[in-house]
Amino acid sequence: MTLKRAKEVIRIEAQAIQDLVRHIDGHFLKAVDLICKCRGRVVVTGMGKTGIIGRKIAATLSSTGTPSLWMHSAEAVHGDLGQVTRQDILIVISSSGETEETKRLLPIIKKIGVKIIAMTGSAKSDLARHSDVVLDVSVKKEGCPLGLAPMASATATLVMGDALAACLIDRKGFKKEDFAFYHPAGSLGRKLLLKVEDIMRKGSHYPRVKEQAIVKDVLLAITQARCGSACIINKRGKFVGIFTDGDLRRHLETDTNLLSRKVKDVMTQHPTTISKDKLAVEALRILQDRRIDELPVLDTRSRLVGLLDVQDLLKAGLV
Repeated sequence: MTLKRAKEVIRIEAQAIQDLVRHIDGHFLKAVDLICKCRGRVVVTGMGKTGIIGRKIAATLSSTGTPSLWMHSAEAVHGDLGQVTRQDILIVISSSGETEETKRLLPIIKKIGVKIIAMTGSAKSDLARHSDVVLDVSVKKEGCPLGLAPMASATATLVMGDALAACLIDRKGFKKEDFAFYHPAGSLGRKLLLKVEDIMRKGSHYPRVKEQAIVKDVLLAITQARCGSACIINKRGKFVGIFTDGDLRRHLETDTNLLSRKVKDVMTQHPTTISKDKLAVEALRILQDRRIDELPVLDTRSRLVGLLDVQDLLKAGLV
């Protein structure tokens, strides 16, 4: 019985979402237009379970370029309506459209002059009659065995809110970079905002040795800097190559005098490099594609300014 009930609830809620497709019409387009033209914020309000859904809708709108806030319908008539201005749009969520706390808001909202978008399951309710736009989130059946707890209706409301947010993203031309701006602490923010120069090794934190240096001294410099490689420069200070752990292993197999060789004779010439203003996630792709662990970092004039190690990407949370 338990598995049967679980599957039934999922089917009911899936059907409720599918039925929403028929409700995406001119009313939905008008709602998108109203929000796009809004000079203030989108204020989302509701009660109970749908109120919780409203919180999520407000959060999604805010994080995708539409300033929004959540307002509890009961608290609204006890002072929170002071947050609402004539420039705002009010999204009111009520399955029945007859919730007492919500109905008490309507005359005050009308007096303020705010446009109302209703998300309701009843097109003939008081809420629907007093709204500028009605988004139909009605469902044929709730998932609750008792037919009381808002399950399918809450899901339908959530999806309708997501549909609004997605269309607003398109209409406003909201980009990944914009999303990252509002999520600087998240993994996406790090991927889209973090640049190579933000995490590369600089100054004494990476070894730079002249091409005339012998391998033994280069290895000492690598050890002291706690790196996996050394960047090689010529007499004029120009970057000419890199000496890595891989170079050491390859030459050790055939050259017993390797430690006394000049590094210019055993280094990797013309190695893969990256510009300091590139995104760190781009550096990660290069390291993965080339199967290497270090990238010399150059400035816009092709001058050596740092070294990026795969460990630096690990510390930054990109791996």
